[in-house]
Amino acid sequence: MRVPASSERYLEVQNSEEFDRLRTTLRRFIFPTTVAFILWYALYVLLSAYARDFMAIKLIGHVNVALIFGLLQFLSTFLIAWYYSRYAAQKLDPLADQIHDGVEGSSE
Repeated sequence: MRVPASSERYLEVQNSEEFDRLRTTLRRFIFPTTVAFILWYALYVLLSAYARDFMAIKLIGHVNVALIFGLLQFLSTFLIAWYYSRYAAQKLDPLADQIHDGVEGSSE
């Protein structure tokens, strides 16, 4: 029968070097990716607001630069989600599993 870990154990884990490594690894992905996406989105908004002539350029039929930029926003969102899932599987999940096993192992 599994015994739940005590709150003291969770505080110990939270202050551990392994948990700090997990947080650092996560932050190395989250912060740069978030900043890059916000800048990319801001470029789209600013161009839409202040470079209307550029955004109105028709590329193929009725498809203009603004539509392509808008669709690229969706594409970049999906790419970031896909990349995060790979990053998490390779770098975050092993660390989290190691921490979890340590907590579960000390509870029994």
